[in-house]
Amino acid sequence: MQSDQVSSTTPVPGPAGQNIPAGMALMAGCMLVLPLMDAIAKYMAVYEGMSPGQITFYRFFFQLACTLPILLALNGLSAIKARRPGLNLLRGALHGAASLMFFIAVKYMPLADVFAIYFVEPFILTAMSAAFLGDRVGWRRWLAIIIGFGGAMIVIQPSWEVFGLTSLLPIACAFLFALYMFLNRAIGDADSPMTMQTMAGFGGTLFMGVALLAGAGIGDADFAISLPTSWLGLVLLVLLGSISGYIHLLVVRAFRMAPLSVLAPFQYFEIIAATVLGYALFGDFPTFSKWIGIAIIVLSGLFILWREQKRARISAT
Repeated sequence: MQSDQVSSTTPVPGPAGQNIPAGMALMAGCMLVLPLMDAIAKYMAVYEGMSPGQITFYRFFFQLACTLPILLALNGLSAIKARRPGLNLLRGALHGAASLMFFIAVKYMPLADVFAIYFVEPFILTAMSAAFLGDRVGWRRWLAIIIGFGGAMIVIQPSWEVFGLTSLLPIACAFLFALYMFLNRAIGDADSPMTMQTMAGFGGTLFMGVALLAGAGIGDADFAISLPTSWLGLVLLVLLGSISGYIHLLVVRAFRMAPLSVLAPFQYFEIIAATVLGYALFGDFPTFSKWIGIAIIVLSGLFILWREQKRARISAT
């Protein structure tokens, strides 16, 4: 997921011209690989019979197992002493909750539908920035937000008839991830990306451990506790955590090679990859009406990005 999306580490844009073509290529590659996480989660739920709660726990556990040894090898024990440990752990908990919503959704819904609905997250973040941080949002961007949500409703409407409230889980995920982004802004660059990623692994694992026990305690099937039943399942779960841990570090690297404004549109490559994986692995393909909704969401998001770039240029002059 982006669950696990582009902005999850809030990298600081590097100076223009540092290596823009390489940064663009790296970003595009990362965005095409990230949906593999969600395809693995759906595969484990559909074909291996593992609950979304258990999958989410393993996702953060193996992320932690993959990043912690590298962090310790590079920087020693002091590297896990985050300057703002409480906020970093809360980041992980919010990330864990968002991933859980996403993985429950992909268990029941087509991958492309979940991704398309989830991409209302930039609209939510823009609205929250205006409401709570005093960021100026003009009528054009408010209109783009409304139109973007309209596109999401086009995707949701047929899914609602089949899946009911489950079709709203990607919006809940987007809201939680927007809160996660707020925390990223609060933490800023107090800790290194590797430390933040590792602490998120701690926070997500702890949160999902508690959520898994609580959900299993009340008998919710989406929180059933289990171990992998095959070597393939174990390998896929390790791969799930590895992609989460390492690809986002590559995203940080990409943002150091090229400006945010250049790389941000590449996040929509995730919808392309999700559509291909959904069709190849599960036979899911968006209907014509859903493609219209996806196009509206993407175009609205790109318009908001364009307006932000224009405002930045005006402010700089």
